[in-house]
Amino acid sequence: MTTEITPEITPEPTPETPAGTPTTRKTVLITGTSSGIGLAAAVAAARAGWHTVATLRDTGRADALLKAAEEAGVAGLVQVKRLDVTDAASVTGCVAEVVAEHGRLDAVVNNAGAGSVGTVEQQGMEPVRSAMEVNYFGVVELTRAALPHLRASGGRVITVTSVGGVVGQPFNEAYCAAKFAVEGFMESLAPVAATVGVTVTVVEPGAVASEFVTSLRLDVPAMLAGAGPYAPALKAYIERTTRSFAGAQSPEEAAAPIIAALTAERPPFRVQTSQWAGDFVAPKLADLDGSAVQGLTGGWVR
Repeated sequence: MTTEITPEITPEPTPETPAGTPTTRKTVLITGTSSGIGLAAAVAAARAGWHTVATLRDTGRADALLKAAEEAGVAGLVQVKRLDVTDAASVTGCVAEVVAEHGRLDAVVNNAGAGSVGTVEQQGMEPVRSAMEVNYFGVVELTRAALPHLRASGGRVITVTSVGGVVGQPFNEAYCAAKFAVEGFMESLAPVAATVGVTVTVVEPGAVASEFVTSLRLDVPAMLAGAGPYAPALKAYIERTTRSFAGAQSPEEAAAPIIAALTAERPPFRVQTSQWAGDFVAPKLADLDGSAVQGLTGGWVR
């Protein structure tokens, strides 16, 4: 079963405080907000009353986000900024700007990510390194830069991983390796961060109907033609995955646990975004919400 989190009720948002003015309104920075879960989370966070800094590598792709924020009546609480998680200067510069403009940083949502489909013998090392840069090192870089400010605010680190960060999946070696690394990093960081008042949560979506999969731009016939001895296995995998996405969650449904973790008094370490996701990882995780591991390792630092 998935973990249920009841969010706090937040008053309706009021007009945004002018830039550079310290504010009592909480501020969250979310990465990868051009579409999908990131876009839905940014709008939902603003609706919950947070100053929402919605970041993208290419701010020219912010139209859908801005339109959704306008339609939701929260355009005044959504601020678009450029942030490339693979560029350390971009990360530190963006975090510094946010703190300078809002006077605080209360949460980061590590959502930006990139998929990779293939097997290492045929792909080579570059896709593996690329997947680690975006999905793992980018998460570590932003978390590191944000932690001093989150310590000051008693804030939170929320990271969107994947059921692929728990269960390794065929032809997703690079992607799953990076997501496994993120889960290990966050599980190790959580008890340490807790000693200084920062909570850490990982959010594990399953299949989500978003542009994440579309953006992979997979040429399936070409992949199968070039798969050699792996062609039968690849064909079976693609057919199975296509079926699973037929019942995919909406981005808004997948974003709901992120907002719950953002606003709950005591969020769990781990949460799945749907019953399907919980059932999928259950054979691997007896400790679905991570409380048993955190109870064990938390005692090592107290």
